[in-house]
Amino acid sequence: MRSVNVVASRVIAAPAHVVYELIADYRTGHPTILPPQYFEDLVVEEGGRGAGTRIRFTMKSFGTKRISRANVTEPDPGRLLVETDIETGTTTRFIVEPLGNVKTRVTFDTVFPTPGLRGWLQSWLVPGYLRKVYDVELKQLERRALEVSERGHM
Repeated sequence: MRSVNVVASRVIAAPAHVVYELIADYRTGHPTILPPQYFEDLVVEEGGRGAGTRIRFTMKSFGTKRISRANVTEPDPGRLLVETDIETGTTTRFIVEPLGNVKTRVTFDTVFPTPGLRGWLQSWLVPGYLRKVYDVELKQLERRALEVSERGHM
């Protein structure tokens, strides 16, 4: 099956452990990095932090809303967290790479299957849209990571 890969990255002036914790904490951290113009209703169905978490959320795109459910794994805790959409198999990898003590490169890497005619259309429309979403989300992650770093806790 054909698939499309969308990658966005940003260097954030905050320690990697702070950035990773914001992403991995689906109860209090992750909701604060989701831009409300693109996401709503993040619900933790199981777990809440890292591996073993199951989430449900609504993503707004192209004038519609789509509810997704995803399972979370941590193939490399502290560095790599993966959300896998239960229905579509779409995976989003959150890669956190320390660049010294106070800088971190964060990469969002999404692979989604594109079967059939609808998939062909999605392969043209979705990458640009997701890059825009991820740009806003990475900026919001940076703001939150800087706030947490300055305060010393979430």
